[in-house]
Amino acid sequence: MTDHSHKPKNPKLHPLSAFIFMSRWLQLPLYLGLILAQCVYVFHFWVELSDLIGAVFGNDAALQHVISAVTVPGVAPPVKLNEATIMLVVLGLIDVVMISNLLIMVIIGGYETFVSRMHLDDHPDQPEWLSHVNASVLKTKLAMAIIGISSIHLLKTFINANAYAKEPNVVIAQTVIHMVFILSAMAIAYTDRIMTVTQNQARQPH
Repeated sequence: MTDHSHKPKNPKLHPLSAFIFMSRWLQLPLYLGLILAQCVYVFHFWVELSDLIGAVFGNDAALQHVISAVTVPGVAPPVKLNEATIMLVVLGLIDVVMISNLLIMVIIGGYETFVSRMHLDDHPDQPEWLSHVNASVLKTKLAMAIIGISSIHLLKTFINANAYAKEPNVVIAQTVIHMVFILSAMAIAYTDRIMTVTQNQARQPH
């Protein structure tokens, strides 16, 4: 007797449904483009790092590049490499790393969620967050990454607080924007929690 209770593992899709489902591959060039953007950030990181090392060893061209990169417009630039300048350059490097981490989350998490499974369950280097990633988790992690990037920019502004003495609105505006990012992340996390609780309650037998 044939058992009709089990559906086939790979049911054949209607041609229109298959075509619409295949449209997800249109996102592939977008993720490949983000990989190229990642390469640009890697190149930029090493350029900035080599200039910082060159400035430490007395290279005048590297020193001028470092000073011009961290000096606020309208403020007299420092004449030599000091602690504040080094800190600002290092914060800039950390900023690049955090943006790079954000790109990785978007590339890998987005591809896994919206395009195709990568089958990394048994891979020793599988990211911990990828094992339970979905659209909601990805949005929350992206929001947290944006908060981290905003924190770096705000810290750089605080270090240069004296340069904004005549324009305190710049510091106030950046602080307000940072708080908006934090509140947005909290709202996303709270909304995700409500959705998770609702889904769990719906699955419970009545």
